[in-house]
Amino acid sequence: MKNFTILTLILIALFMGISCSAHIDNETSKEEVLQSSDIEVYYFHFSRRCVTCQAVETVSGESVKELFGDRVPFKEYNLDEAEGKKKAKELGVSGQTLLIVNGENKINITNEGFMHARNNPEKLKQIISDHITPLL
Repeated sequence: MKNFTILTLILIALFMGISCSAHIDNETSKEEVLQSSDIEVYYFHFSRRCVTCQAVETVSGESVKELFGDRVPFKEYNLDEAEGKKKAKELGVSGQTLLIVNGENKINITNEGFMHARNNPEKLKQIISDHITPLL
């Protein structure tokens, strides 16, 4: 009987420990969800731009605005200007870049942007949607 009592107490303590740690994990995941709503889309460019560079900015900006409204801001930076250089250094960008940022996570869709902005803007819009929607 004494062994049964000790075993019961150990099992109760074990279940209480599991219960408390599961509760802590739930609080952490709520925190992570709150942080994940900080999504921004950046387009970095230089002063001299070709038609495709301009199309990437236009199509990306319009797509983000249409799909997500004010929930996801679209910001463009000129890498030839001080503000653009500062932001690029902060995000680790060194050239023309189309970037989705969610906290520390960065999704670089520059290649897709340049590939589809002029010839298939709907495809670029879909790519942007596919990357941002799961983050919301």
